[in-house]
Amino acid sequence: MKILEQLITSFIATGAFGIIFNAPTQSLVKCGLVGMFGWLIYVVMVDQRADVVLATLSATFLVAVISHILAKAYKTPVIIFSVSGVIPLVPGGLAYDAMRNFVQNDYGHAVSLAAEAFLLSGAIAFGLVFSEVLNQVIRKINHHEQVK
Repeated sequence: MKILEQLITSFIATGAFGIIFNAPTQSLVKCGLVGMFGWLIYVVMVDQRADVVLATLSATFLVAVISHILAKAYKTPVIIFSVSGVIPLVPGGLAYDAMRNFVQNDYGHAVSLAAEAFLLSGAIAFGLVFSEVLNQVIRKINHHEQVK
């Protein structure tokens, strides 16, 4: 039951961010589904004892791949789905806790939390970039085969 609540919450949060991001109305449900699937991958991997950085990277990569597929299918920009889709994965609470510990002079714990937030943010960026590079390689191969 806990995972169902998390999936519903991630769907709503992603769709709501799509509203804030001014995504087209017809794409809000799709944005929610992208974020929900990304969060599902993250939760399943963490439950299976995978490292949170690897889980974030994998979930972000899936979000980016699905975003590319939906963007091509519905002729919309990829950014509409990818930015909304990574929202559940962003380590905002962790960054907040790091800053709170800095203010409270608990520097050891603050540095640890900040490093983890930095690694998770890097995993998000790397997942998005890796998916884009893979997409460009596939497009170039397809274009090269069509020219033959």
